[in-house]
Amino acid sequence: MGGGTVVLAGAGGPVGFQLAFRLAAEGAEQLLVVPDEARAPRLPGGAALPEAEVVVLGHAPAPDQVDLALDGADTLVIAGISSGDPDPVDLLTAHRFRRIVHLSQIGAGAQGTAAHARRHWRIEEAVRGSGAAWTILRVSVQFGTLIHAVRDDLLRAPAGHGRVAAVSPADVADAATAVLLDERAHAHDGMTYRITGPEALTGEDVARTLSAVTGRPLRYEPMSAVDAYATPVPWVRDLDAWISCCAAVDAGVFEDVDDAVARLAGRPARSFAYWLDDYPGELATLRRGASMG
Repeated sequence: MGGGTVVLAGAGGPVGFQLAFRLAAEGAEQLLVVPDEARAPRLPGGAALPEAEVVVLGHAPAPDQVDLALDGADTLVIAGISSGDPDPVDLLTAHRFRRIVHLSQIGAGAQGTAAHARRHWRIEEAVRGSGAAWTILRVSVQFGTLIHAVRDDLLRAPAGHGRVAAVSPADVADAATAVLLDERAHAHDGMTYRITGPEALTGEDVARTLSAVTGRPLRYEPMSAVDAYATPVPWVRDLDAWISCCAAVDAGVFEDVDDAVARLAGRPARSFAYWLDDYPGELATLRRGASMG
């Protein structure tokens, strides 16, 4: 990794959380950037990760506040862009980094179908123009997103019959860790990777797998965007972003499978069924037979 402190922006998200633990295990010095200290990754029992300092920054911090908080930082990892996290472009403007690894989104572009794809494109442009060495990992939809729209044994989403090569957050973290810790100097400079799971799933595939794992007769039912706005999913904070992501699934944006996880992490990406077996807590509510609503 070349030494220096790693700034992990979005450390409180599902990928950032896992990435923080991987870097801590390798002895990396980290600044864990979160909008609220309660969201910072911690060891069981609440102890801080070794060599990790928590930095609380809101969505629009002052430039001098950023530069002071990130003093001595060498590498920036953009692992999340939730509404509470600081805008990564503000971090790039306020502090000069030697290296940047950006976990972007598949389909990123000025005219991207998904709202986050357009936002990630703006960040990608800033990363490429920063003067730092950069690597971009364009990530598919994560597995957790596939199960949270289940309500009363029905998976409903405005995704039509599109396919999505969804991916485990652990695989994203492993791929990013491999890039960051690669001992070959500059091996990933200027590279853009597509991070996907091993198979392209339809809504019917997702429901079938969930039924097999939970023993409940789950089924998938496509819905229109109009219906989605009328019956919002409780866990979704940004309904526009979720509906536009589903539209991207329907349009085939996420359907292509890539082997980047295997090439970077040295092992194949985990399947949806494997991930469910690995993270049974994700299905706790479904196994109890309770409604997700």
